[in-house]
Amino acid sequence: MANRPKRLGICLLAGFTLAVLLQCKTQSASAREIDTRARSERFIPQKREVHKRAAAANALVSSEAAPIESKSAPQSTRKPGSGSAKGPYYVDFRARTAASWGHAFVWFGKTSERAVEVAGLTPAGDNAAYVLGHLMWVPSETTASYGDLDPQYLTASYRVYLNEPDAKRVFAYIKKLQASSPVWNAETTNCTAFIGDIAEFMGLKVPHRWQRPEEYVNNLKAMNSGRQIIRLSER
Repeated sequence: MANRPKRLGICLLAGFTLAVLLQCKTQSASAREIDTRARSERFIPQKREVHKRAAAANALVSSEAAPIESKSAPQSTRKPGSGSAKGPYYVDFRARTAASWGHAFVWFGKTSERAVEVAGLTPAGDNAAYVLGHLMWVPSETTASYGDLDPQYLTASYRVYLNEPDAKRVFAYIKKLQASSPVWNAETTNCTAFIGDIAEFMGLKVPHRWQRPEEYVNNLKAMNSGRQIIRLSER
């Protein structure tokens, strides 16, 4: 019987200790939960901000690309002599970025019209055709390729203007060159050689073809002192 108070004291002490431990554990769990929630709340605005910037960038690209994409619409079916204003014609020698060295091509058309035609020499098909084109000749394409109408990929441009008779001759030559260029090769019949043939037909001085497209177009402009008006009759 004498041991009962002692046992009761031990039980009370054990119960008090257990209660303290349970309270500490509960507080620790609550603190971790609060900390985790706080960290997640700090990160949420950051993620939202990233998404906002991405959405804004996509909207900007869309707004910039929309007018350019409209240029790829079919050419006007208006007949010559239908009363349309006669404005200057142009050929725009251009270069853009690409997965490798880049690409050179031309825009040509009438300044008073939004429609634009594109001519360039690229390997037809997928990446395998491009790789094979460094070893042999592969089938080609001579119309617009991916990125030719997008201003964000443009790296160089040299635009020259022509009157109507000269434009007809140059445009006819471009279409003839497109029809007579069935193959592509990285070393010989490449994109810079293609636009160089057009420039040479127009009476421009041309650099050698083994240059990056951006350098080629910039050198083409420099060699001709930035000349903007071309007269084939002066040749």
